Amino acid sequence: MDEPERANDSIAVKDLVKVYKGGVRAVDGVSFEVKAGELFAFLGPNGAGKSTTIKIITTLLKPTSGTAEVLGMDVKIHSARVRSSIGYAAQEVGIDENATGRENLVLYGHFYRLDGKTIRRRSDELLELMDLTEESGRQVATYSGGMRKRLDLAISIIHQPQVLILDEPTVGLDPQTRGHIGDYIRNLVQELGITVLFTTHYMDEADKLSDRIAIIDHGRIITSGTPQELKDEISGDVVSLTLTTDGASTSDGVLDSSREMLRHQPFVREIQEIDGDLNVYVEKGETDLPRILRVMDGNGLTVQTISLSRPTLDDVFLKYTGRTMRDEEGQRTTWARMQRDVRRRK
Repeated sequence: MDEPERANDSIAVKDLVKVYKGGVRAVDGVSFEVKAGELFAFLGPNGAGKSTTIKIITTLLKPTSGTAEVLGMDVKIHSARVRSSIGYAAQEVGIDENATGRENLVLYGHFYRLDGKTIRRRSDELLELMDLTEESGRQVATYSGGMRKRLDLAISIIHQPQVLILDEPTVGLDPQTRGHIGDYIRNLVQELGITVLFTTHYMDEADKLSDRIAIIDHGRIITSGTPQELKDEISGDVVSLTLTTDGASTSDGVLDSSREMLRHQPFVREIQEIDGDLNVYVEKGETDLPRILRVMDGNGLTVQTISLSRPTLDDVFLKYTGRTMRDEEGQRTTWARMQRDVRRRK
């Protein structure tokens, strides 16, 4: 078998496609690279194709077409070597709840065929790194959700991989614990020099944690760059308006006329409609917000609510898809709850 070429990137994905039986195109021509020592976020709503892409990179799934390389090794040709070179933590924590934290580390150390001395040393190092030394003798069943995630991170790097791949590493955790897990992930990059690719549907997490982001939707990457580069794509500030006319709800006609009035104002960069409200993109929100109010008032329109914000990754998602990721996640969460309720009634 040919030796893999030297890698310029830790991960390189080119024109990746995955079509499931029935014709479901989960990944549709995805291409991106992750540089060595980088913390790279794969951001998108549930069902966007993030986990399918990750499973192909980790050799758990075979692609329909396209290529994925890890450290210069094609995941189809050098699958065994790829698996030994990466660490992987899935959405569901894969640990034995009846064993202690240390026993879990020792078990996985044996899975990776490490010798006893190395397992003991690595277990001590990782328990210290994850602030789990004092709890290492307790059964995992007594651990909090955050502690289990930290132990799962430790297990995924027991064999000192060069690349760590995390699928939704903070899903299901409260915001404070999510922030703490993010700190541990960042420390892995800074202290150990590990390259990290992680998926998330939390925009704030991707914004604060990652060096670069690729936003994926319906199996396609819609844009990528550093968090600041992506937010800079949105010109200026965002003024959000809810309008009423004579106490009635905003009609399509009112929205149309409002857009036309604002579109001709020299300080307005862009206007988008979201569920009957208007997002007006301006250069300087503090100065332009009163101008917007005067335009509305001068044309007999009442502003019910108004708010000013700086561009966020949700605005970036809105720009490319015409909807917010929060709305998308809210719909999926509601649907998931309905499905769970139906199963419980059965």
